[in-house]
Amino acid sequence: MKRIISVLLCAVILLAAFAGCGSSKSGGGKQLKIIATIYPEYEWVKQVVGNLDNVDVELLLDKGVDLHSFQPTAKDIINISSSDVFIYVGGESDKWVDDVLKEAQNKEMKALNLIDALGDMAKEEKTVEGMQPEENEGEEDEKEIDEHIWLSVKNASKLCKSIADALGEKDPDNKDTYSKNAEAYIAKLNELDGQYEQACKSAKYDTLIFADRFPFRYLTDDYNLKYYAAFSGCSAESEASFQTLIFLANKLDELKLNKLIIIDGSDKKIADAVIDTAKTKDVEVLTLNSMQSAVGDDDTYLSIMQSNLEVLKKALN
Repeated sequence: MKRIISVLLCAVILLAAFAGCGSSKSGGGKQLKIIATIYPEYEWVKQVVGNLDNVDVELLLDKGVDLHSFQPTAKDIINISSSDVFIYVGGESDKWVDDVLKEAQNKEMKALNLIDALGDMAKEEKTVEGMQPEENEGEEDEKEIDEHIWLSVKNASKLCKSIADALGEKDPDNKDTYSKNAEAYIAKLNELDGQYEQACKSAKYDTLIFADRFPFRYLTDDYNLKYYAAFSGCSAESEASFQTLIFLANKLDELKLNKLIIIDGSDKKIADAVIDTAKTKDVEVLTLNSMQSAVGDDDTYLSIMQSNLEVLKKALN
């Protein structure tokens, strides 16, 4: 991957020499160009920007492209290189960003690493009982940070403030507008957070079983929920072992639960296998949206997280 990035960067430098790649003023005016890597942060930026017409907000990963498998093209790198503000998650899947930023043509670019912005709220990846390890997993001393920071409304509130601060730094004339827009949006996030708190406190159960990958650690930790899952959130595995299926089926029976959870894009095969293995047969399979790739045209971050709340209410009652 590093070799690919190096080749692409050479192409960028050559093209920049001819195309004048970089942030520049023309006619005394300046369009603030912002690039966000994934949908949730793109949505947050749009909310913070509001109706300002001198700001261009772009989404780097098109619909259907997963953060974990994304590799930038030369066009992507040129685009990033010319931006004023570049916002990215900052986890293991974004390792390519380091090399791109080193060679960026716009040396005044503001790059915002959201995991760094979270500070102590960022969490290490965690393997819980019954979770299937990856085949290539070796003995590693260094723990990776869980990348799925957007699946927490509490995180979103903090990160929207960081985004507003970053934009205000690059565009001081509109600093107050960014701040006010962020405050208004954070109020909506806090309201939804309160709904999550109430729903989880009053729920019949406090445990979720994922017959799938598990990218929801931030959300479950926010509301003191327990969970079991087939794989970790970033796992590349797609086939569950017999031991994993038996474990999840036994937990379903032991806890007397009648709901299994999968995430968007799942083929549901693992869920069906768990139900076939369990004594409990009257089980409903529910889907939580992880926003890792495609989202609907009419969806927003708030609407998706509201829908996820309704799924949680079903799963916990």
